[in-house]
Amino acid sequence: MTRSVELSALDLRYESYRMRNPAVEARLLASIAERGIEEALEGVDAAGGSILLNGFKRYRCASKLRIRMAPFASLGPDEAAAIVTLLRVSNDRSLTILEQARFIEELRKRNALSVADIAGQLSRSKSWVSMRLGLMAEMSAVVREKLFSGGFPVYPYMYTLRQFMRMNGVGKQDIEDFVVALADKKLSVREIEQLAHGYFRGPASFREAIQQGHVALALDWFRQVPEDPDGCNEFERVLLKDLEIAQKYIQRVMGKSEDRRLKTPAFFAQAHLLTAGILSQVRAFFEVMRKLHDRCGQTPSSVSPPPGGDGTQPDRASTPDQPQHGASHHPTKGPDAGPHAPRQDPGGSGSAAATLPGM
Repeated sequence: MTRSVELSALDLRYESYRMRNPAVEARLLASIAERGIEEALEGVDAAGGSILLNGFKRYRCASKLRIRMAPFASLGPDEAAAIVTLLRVSNDRSLTILEQARFIEELRKRNALSVADIAGQLSRSKSWVSMRLGLMAEMSAVVREKLFSGGFPVYPYMYTLRQFMRMNGVGKQDIEDFVVALADKKLSVREIEQLAHGYFRGPASFREAIQQGHVALALDWFRQVPEDPDGCNEFERVLLKDLEIAQKYIQRVMGKSEDRRLKTPAFFAQAHLLTAGILSQVRAFFEVMRKLHDRCGQTPSSVSPPPGGDGTQPDRASTPDQPQHGASHHPTKGPDAGPHAPRQDPGGSGSAAATLPGM
């Protein structure tokens, strides 16, 4: 049943659970100014008053227009029942996936419900519920506030930043720092995607430039890089792709190598042979990368070095070469060494540089 309520009497405790969209709200303001509130606000009638769950944009627009009364419809006898009703009809009510996740999290905390219980009440699968709870769990309080307040767009968070979170070594704090650095900058989705790739995959100097607020400088560097692949010949395009793949898998291997799940004898036996082969080539690989890095930085072009550095120096100093890992503990001798047995580099035993040079 729909009745009229006084806007000033509404309880707005769930306002932060709904996402703000200034553009949509501006259009709604014009519509309400012309025709009034045509769709009832929705919530629950509690002992202390009416609690609003759906219609916060209409509420804010009406308040700006000094409209005192608005139609209100109850979704259930209590908050939990009303939230369940709202979630069940969310496809029709256009509740975003993050808004669904926020309310599901509230249901779980409020009633101590299991995933199966919530799924049953919503007529959804357990995986549908679990995925949304996972969204909330991986999000820090600061990131949550920026997303729901409209300070940072949802699309690049969902489809760009969350991909980086799945890379080892990129955690909640890294994502939070990036979101805070770019929040309220009015950047396009494309610009945020470009900056994210430079921030999480590029040199430390690029990350520092963004953290220090030099966003325009970082974007200017991207604008100088031609997007047309025809600017390179076929061999160059293949090498660029190889370098991108190499960087990606270096990060993955570094992140996984200290994981406690590495424990089976079969893994250690095979990994020992593979790492020995890799370590035997590390010195030569880093020398080639440094030469290519210097060569690219010294070649005249219209593209300036990445912000925060001169383009010719590594972001982090390398450490002295380390002896071949595991040589004294797991010797590999004779014909049993197999095809992955360590190969000696021109300088003697295999050795590794500790860090990647800046890009």
